[in-house]
Amino acid sequence: MDLDLGPVISAGQKKRIKDMLARAEAAGAKVLAKGSVAKDVPAEGFYIEPMLLHHVGLESEIARDEVFGPVLVAMPFDDEAEAIRLPNGTDFGLVAGVWSRDGSRAMRVAKKIRVGQMYVNGYGAGGGIELPFGGMKKSGHGREKGFEALYEMAAMKTLVIKHN
Repeated sequence: MDLDLGPVISAGQKKRIKDMLARAEAAGAKVLAKGSVAKDVPAEGFYIEPMLLHHVGLESEIARDEVFGPVLVAMPFDDEAEAIRLPNGTDFGLVAGVWSRDGSRAMRVAKKIRVGQMYVNGYGAGGGIELPFGGMKKSGHGREKGFEALYEMAAMKTLVIKHN
């Protein structure tokens, strides 16, 4: 089997994602593109078709909460300021990506979006072991991987000595 996308973590998570999708579609979200699950995966597995949604408002649950499934919401914006306001307008901030032919603009936007890990002109999970991973806001506390992860297990001590 040569899957590009594996299953979600549990039956409960699969149900949670399917319920979020149903509520989004009931609220007017449209499926812009949909992938498929490989035919030879176990029927009892926790597989969900990858989906790209549009016509989703920022107040929608699927736009403001962490889905932790193969769902992407495409939201149009009118200017750079709005492109920054949209992701910063949620309570979460794990990972984000920005694509642009203008390197200066991409860096400017990337610096202003409040997430723990930011991709420019690409997207993936985690990067290498040397790259810290973790979120901002309600997307977690601290960092995994890299030297930053060690700070969670350390206590800093300040020693001040006055010499006469």
